[in-house]
Amino acid sequence: MDKILLDKISGCVPAGCFFTNVALSEYTSFKTGGPADVLVRPTSVEDLQKLVKLAKDENIPYYILGNGTNILVADEGYRGLIIALKDLTGDIVFSATNDKDTISVSTYAGCTLARLANEAASKGWSGLEFAAGIPGSVGGAVVMNAGAYGGEIKDVLEFADVLDGNGDIVRLFNRDFDFGYRHSIIQEKDYIVLSVSFLLKKGDEKSIKAEIKELNERRREKQPLEYPSAGSTFKRPEGLFAGKLIEDSGLKGFSVGGAKVSEKHCGFVINADRATSNDIYELISQVIEKVYDKTSVVLEPEIKLLGFEE
Repeated sequence: MDKILLDKISGCVPAGCFFTNVALSEYTSFKTGGPADVLVRPTSVEDLQKLVKLAKDENIPYYILGNGTNILVADEGYRGLIIALKDLTGDIVFSATNDKDTISVSTYAGCTLARLANEAASKGWSGLEFAAGIPGSVGGAVVMNAGAYGGEIKDVLEFADVLDGNGDIVRLFNRDFDFGYRHSIIQEKDYIVLSVSFLLKKGDEKSIKAEIKELNERRREKQPLEYPSAGSTFKRPEGLFAGKLIEDSGLKGFSVGGAKVSEKHCGFVINADRATSNDIYELISQVIEKVYDKTSVVLEPEIKLLGFEE
């Protein structure tokens, strides 16, 4: 990228928020991925608007990165601009509604689900217990309709403010999102989630915290949290479980290079020993092929792939 463009990009954000040739392994939970030409960490919606407008005006390829917990970045990295939203955070605001037993809680897209769920719990508001152990950001969770243990974002989302393809801020309500399993309308539109509001119910603080503790203990017991991963690697086929299909296909512990199918939970692909992104990609590809050969079920990755050929 030439110096004129670099200067224009750096001029959109405060000092200390602009980086070149950044290893994306530092920004992903798999701990793999090559360098991005440029990475910026905007701290305000206004800076984000300027960056997106500049990228479109100058035809700069760009990618919006949340907390990096649901993505595999190629070893070759990304030739363009990464806009990382992890610093697009602020206060968590609780606002009264017409129902004294319901509260509206809002925050910016870069806030982590864990922070939001635990702060709500400390004030005795229920509804986000399922999300306390999900390692992603609020914005990413809305994009993917993140869920666990019977709860999903669609169950509690009130509305979200998004940046649309024209650079305008638009408010979308729950009904506008076309929520489905790991799906929202955001995936099909040129939208960026900026801030989110959830509707929570009054509960008992001790009971809410106890449920969060129980769910987190179940995660530690059943999921390979001691290894870098992107969580559940495959979407759940309708009426089936990806992990069971993989285990029944004889793939528990199956490895390619440093990547491995977790022996603790076969639905997780882990970075077991200094894996490369290519190791992980090849392992995922082989798992899909072998499960299909054994069961005739086509597994689909739940994670996003960046920098790979289609």
